[in-house]
Amino acid sequence: MTLVPQIQAALPPEVHFGSPDQPFGQLRDMLEQRVAAVPAGGSIDWVTYYFRDLRLASALIRARKRGVYVRLTLEGRPRIPHANHAVIAMLSGPDGLGEGLRIVTLPGVPSPASKSWKPQLHEKLYCFSHPEPIAFIGSFNPSGDGVEDDPAIIREIGDQDRGYNALVGLRDPLLVEGLMQHARLLHQSPPGLFYRISRHASRDIHGMDTDIYFWPRISAHPVIQFLHKVGNHAHIRIAASHIRTQAAVDLMIRLANRGVALEILAESTFRRVTPEVERRLINAGVRFRRIRHTGSLPMHLKFVLVEEGQRIWSIFGSFNWTRPSFWLNHEIAAISSNPVIFKSFAHCWDKLKNQSD
Repeated sequence: MTLVPQIQAALPPEVHFGSPDQPFGQLRDMLEQRVAAVPAGGSIDWVTYYFRDLRLASALIRARKRGVYVRLTLEGRPRIPHANHAVIAMLSGPDGLGEGLRIVTLPGVPSPASKSWKPQLHEKLYCFSHPEPIAFIGSFNPSGDGVEDDPAIIREIGDQDRGYNALVGLRDPLLVEGLMQHARLLHQSPPGLFYRISRHASRDIHGMDTDIYFWPRISAHPVIQFLHKVGNHAHIRIAASHIRTQAAVDLMIRLANRGVALEILAESTFRRVTPEVERRLINAGVRFRRIRHTGSLPMHLKFVLVEEGQRIWSIFGSFNWTRPSFWLNHEIAAISSNPVIFKSFAHCWDKLKNQSD
């Protein structure tokens, strides 16, 4: 039985941004409004990494009480291990989500004594059956808890309710159905190593103008593969919150060396994009800038814009240019030729450049 009626095929995607020039909590408010709009008998399927927003958690509980099928799959051991505890306590209580809540703590992989190779559920996926079927992917997870939030945690995570983030609402029936099924499989299946690399967990989804890819995967990194095939006279713009792995930097340098016009807007934090990465990219001729906001707000965006002749593509999702993201974490990426998405991200890029060094 199909989850998404074919009548939705012509509906364009939605692209939502959070940024310092938008109202506080723009993206979390959009999600809360979507939760409130799902009627009894509808469904809400979420997968996310950080979840600290108690008001948004309460909205999910209210949805369940009015007869909505609510399924939330949440990382149980994020980088700040206790960050999700208050929401987990609320949602796992007697008036919570019951079996609709699944906390995932992924098993580690063998590593040297000096390192901890800990895979994490880093996806950000928000699916709604009503008022029309839609699935949001992007960089935002509800990691804040309002204006009186814990300043120590916000310093570590960054204020995602005020910083730079994006969610893309996909309404192509093929994509929505596939993403809903993906979320439900994660909710139902044990997070063991063999499941994580199985065909069920990482099956690609192909829509009318957008393809969805999941990690971890045994096959080659689809974004790396795609960029390798771009022509020598292409123009590529990358907005990146994290660039650390040598494989990503080597790719970017190879692109620049063969004539690709490559621009990068990176997060200002040296932990996320190191000075060594910056030096290597600049020495290769890459136009590299850091996004610095006077309020130290995070640039958490993760997207790529590719122009080759008359052809355009947008690449976006939860993935970072880091080793855990490439090999260990659960991640989502989309590669799209949809002009609405490209135009939205291109406009975002132009605004970001005004905040760069």
